[in-house]
Amino acid sequence: MARLQLRAGLMRVHDGDPAPKKGQREEKPLFASSNPRDRILFTMVVFALAYVLIAGRLVVLGFTTDAPTIARLTAADSVSAARPDLVDRNGEILATDIRTASLYAEPRRILDVDEAIELLSSVMPSLNTPQTRNYLASDAGFVWLKREITPDQKRRIHNLGLPGIGFVDENRRFYPGGPTASHFLGHVNIDNEGIAGMEKFVDGEGLADLQAFGFANKERSLEPVPLSLDLRVQHVVRDELTKAMDRYKAVAAVGIVLDVHTGEVLGMSSLPDYDPNDPALALQPDRLNRATAGVFEMGSVFKSFNTAMALDTDRISIDDSFDASKPLRVRGNTITDFHGKHRVLTVPEIFIYSSNIGSAKMAQAVGVPGQKAFFSKIGMTDKLPGQLPEMARPMLPPKWDELTSMTIAFGHGIGVTPMHTAVAAAALMNGGKLIPPSFVPRSREEADGLAKQVVSPKTSDQMRYLFRLNCERGSGRRAEVPGYRVGGKTGTAEKIVNGRYVGNKRFNSFLSAFPIDDPQYVVLIVIDEPKPEEGQYSATAGLNAAPTVAAVIRRIAPMLGVTPRFDMDSNALLVSY
Repeated sequence: MARLQLRAGLMRVHDGDPAPKKGQREEKPLFASSNPRDRILFTMVVFALAYVLIAGRLVVLGFTTDAPTIARLTAADSVSAARPDLVDRNGEILATDIRTASLYAEPRRILDVDEAIELLSSVMPSLNTPQTRNYLASDAGFVWLKREITPDQKRRIHNLGLPGIGFVDENRRFYPGGPTASHFLGHVNIDNEGIAGMEKFVDGEGLADLQAFGFANKERSLEPVPLSLDLRVQHVVRDELTKAMDRYKAVAAVGIVLDVHTGEVLGMSSLPDYDPNDPALALQPDRLNRATAGVFEMGSVFKSFNTAMALDTDRISIDDSFDASKPLRVRGNTITDFHGKHRVLTVPEIFIYSSNIGSAKMAQAVGVPGQKAFFSKIGMTDKLPGQLPEMARPMLPPKWDELTSMTIAFGHGIGVTPMHTAVAAAALMNGGKLIPPSFVPRSREEADGLAKQVVSPKTSDQMRYLFRLNCERGSGRRAEVPGYRVGGKTGTAEKIVNGRYVGNKRFNSFLSAFPIDDPQYVVLIVIDEPKPEEGQYSATAGLNAAPTVAAVIRRIAPMLGVTPRFDMDSNALLVSY
């Protein structure tokens, strides 16, 4: 006999049972209303009460959850955020995350502080300190003891079986190349947050927000971020700078390789550098990124821009001449030439003999307003745009008058970064288009959309001619690389010490492009305070910066697919304008 019984309790039905006998109490439903609407309302009330009970229980559990547990979970969440790999333009990994462990304590659960310190210090002697004792003896719910410990340390401490001691797995940033591209990549802090270089840029582009909302953690895979850097080129630049510093006993050096058509930075090194796996080294004063954050008087390489300025006006042609037979005196100051010819010089001769007198007279012919406008147009008066956070502003003269204009003509009186110099030089080589630097890949079409015409194509052609002429007949002869048609300009600037220029401390540079008949890349090398080699009487840029450029180009040109040409008569490049 079928029987249906609803124990939740609205009623009870017995199919086939006899009616109750007289005097026997009749069983009634728990809810006697025959109105279906009332029964539905009663059911809703029951479910509502159930939800209230559950919510109340959760609140109680929330208030009674162990505080150390909450602190531990919060710490675990904060250090589990992942970062995307940084890769070079060819897909080589430059920075990646690796899993590591960090050691923590819950002091309220420590049974014997002295025993805990003794056992922990048997594995990690650095923990045997008054600070560790204070941590373990406190009433804190959670404290970090040591971030990023080794697997062996974790295993040995785990085997100690100490109550109140535990581990949190976290992501640690690892740079396989060590210091190879440190100033380009930057570094992260202990919590895996980017605080310098392209690491900081990536955070600012949305990674920090993804991490804050929990969308970048160890369970999720983030797409690699490609950079403009070519690891092969970067290695060569750093290697040749290291050799040059040792050979010329220099205090610092800078190297930049720039694509003249896209503005992409293929290589950038500043020595001394640091290992981003040990970012504390970056705090040392001499580890400054001199390529983009250092501001210097660049010396005679500025004659490139002064000459381009003059040729881009209607006042001076490449066939003009200026009298450089005697020093130039202005308001009690004397401008002389380092190796003067003491005669009238043509514009090409002023360039290849690096005449200060001739350059100053060219600036005079253009005038102060014209010079200020031109230097502003080629980006020398403003901070460079770009993804790298460490970009310094130029140091402009407090009073840009005629004397200042004449000294700026040969690279004194204005301070810019080496990157400013390389970017402006690219404009002189690529047909006259100023393109902001890029530290991420950029197509030629994208670059053309950002480009600004700053000199005419004719002026660009003339500057390529002068660059090549200087490497064939002038101070850049040691930058020659057979087959690759190098052109460039030397710069030897005296440094300022205690407010005065000092002759025995120099800031040397060589600004170059190749292949000069169809320039693809700018290479800038700076050597700070080089010493004369044995047997040499001097330490000018032609003797150290120029050969360093040659060493770099000799190695990177085949990597970059630049085809050498040995069948070309070099004199055929010297087109007459």
